[in-house]
Amino acid sequence: MDKKYLAKIIATDNEGLQTVSACCSGAKIKVGDIKYLASNKVFLLSIKRNKIESNQVDKRIDSICRFDLVYNVKSKNIDQKDHELVLELLAIDYMKNKDDFEINLIFKNNAHITLTAEAIQIILEDQSEINENIK
Repeated sequence: MDKKYLAKIIATDNEGLQTVSACCSGAKIKVGDIKYLASNKVFLLSIKRNKIESNQVDKRIDSICRFDLVYNVKSKNIDQKDHELVLELLAIDYMKNKDDFEINLIFKNNAHITLTAEAIQIILEDQSEINENIK
């Protein structure tokens, strides 16, 4: 696999966040692959997504979606004890709340995670291509 096809998208504003959201739409995430490192203010998602940005929708990519400057995380309708449970990410959006940003990760079946952050600082970085045929 050629390394140059792996994307790295850095979002620091609404436009960047919309790009990351579009790239991650439909991504599959195991509950066990969601990490919040409170002392570092980092929230990590290990996702399997379709490579939509290069019109290679049949290509699956392992990516890391990293949110920085996060100091609070709340989830709803997610069984955190079920590490094998697979969530499907529909979209990422945000609301400005006084000086903070509430970044919402919206999943299928009315599940969601809200990150309270000091700013929008998101990095979507592809790790490797998944060699599997998508049905």
